[in-house]
Amino acid sequence: MKDYAREALDAALATGGDFAEIFWEDRRNHSFQLVSGHVEMISANRAHGAGVRVYDGLTAVYAYTNDTDREGLLRCAAQAASAVRAQRRAGARARALLTPDMPPPHVIRQWPSKTETRRKLDYLRQADAAARAVSPEIGQVTCTLADSEQDVIIANSEGLYVEDTRVRTRLACEAMAGDGREKQLGFEGPGALMGYELFTARIDPARVGRDAAETARLMLHAPECPAGVMPVVIDNGFGGVIFHEACGHSLEATSVAFGMSEFSGKLGQQIAASCVTAVDDGTLPNEWGSLRVDDEGMPTSRLVLIENGMLKNYMIDRLNARRMGMEPTGSGRRQSYAFEPTSRMRNTYIAAGQDDEREMIATMGDGLYAKKMGGGSVDPATGGFNFAVSEGYLVRDGRIVSPVRGASLIGKGADILMQIDRVGREMKMAQGMCGSISGSVPVNVGQPMIRVKRMTVGGRA
Repeated sequence: MKDYAREALDAALATGGDFAEIFWEDRRNHSFQLVSGHVEMISANRAHGAGVRVYDGLTAVYAYTNDTDREGLLRCAAQAASAVRAQRRAGARARALLTPDMPPPHVIRQWPSKTETRRKLDYLRQADAAARAVSPEIGQVTCTLADSEQDVIIANSEGLYVEDTRVRTRLACEAMAGDGREKQLGFEGPGALMGYELFTARIDPARVGRDAAETARLMLHAPECPAGVMPVVIDNGFGGVIFHEACGHSLEATSVAFGMSEFSGKLGQQIAASCVTAVDDGTLPNEWGSLRVDDEGMPTSRLVLIENGMLKNYMIDRLNARRMGMEPTGSGRRQSYAFEPTSRMRNTYIAAGQDDEREMIATMGDGLYAKKMGGGSVDPATGGFNFAVSEGYLVRDGRIVSPVRGASLIGKGADILMQIDRVGREMKMAQGMCGSISGSVPVNVGQPMIRVKRMTVGGRA
């Protein structure tokens, strides 16, 4: 494509745009689903196309196509250019395309396209069997295995030309426990920027299934959670979804650049307790949310968002960097060529602290221990959130006394950050998909165990 990419960039600039970019993609996806021991679905699909973006100052125009030969790409570029009428710059030319120094590639040892279907189904069967063996109360078990190989080419009128390949593999297991009156679900979904070496290096499929089923069985017999304002200890791994949703989205330029974030204009100010340091890091080797370069061709970065409670950085894409008068941070992401990129999280976590995890619970008095978090909702403008606790425990006088179900955590991101008074020593991450205006992208959420001094807990008891 390099032979005609510059020609297409020139076509995109022909009506006066001041910047043009091409994002080309070829992705091969495979997915397999096992429902209670039976193969329910095997699918393979391919996404192929390119998007052309043109800037006119702070305005961006985006067009995309499945026709990526020379003529098709030129037509797409002309379509994007037709929405620009800045005649003062008409006829600008793209610079010669050069490949800059690139970060080293993430090592892939067992490519999905070279892994037998029989082996993939065996991993699903291991997870399914382990889940159903937990208890006769485990009814339906749904296990899904998905992999993708994505080749991308990114070129722009400033002379950038990069090529990259991203490989991701993920196993997910949802187990349902029921007693004839009620049902409860448990879920586990580990994955990585890896091929099928994932199952020898990081994941035991049987444990994935067993953990999902244990959560479902435990919550089936748990009493309802009481409601009130109380101390809350949130465990590592899945607990990181609180920071991701309640605070992370409010630190993306997508909302900050327009003053629609509770953290707009607060660089250099204290927004969290001094024990809190938070990072968005796209450089971690083979992590689910990592990238070699972002979807605008910029090398990924390790970005300290909050350091000892002080706001240090936002996550900024190329267009919002113009709006904010700041530099982009390698945070531009998109679901596919059919989406225009914007600022997104990658591997976002609260960094490890120095506090003893047992002491957190022993000195909290009466409260809630949230071991696993579920889904929820957040408003980036206000930071207001509401999240389900998928596995929780009631704490009385510093002792865990009972599992509880139906708990939810309610509050505002800025308030919760200031209420954290303990940060544990072991940081873990969990995998998920994050949706925004540029589609759904893989992200890691993470944190050590943390304690929030006062938090509103929703419950039915």
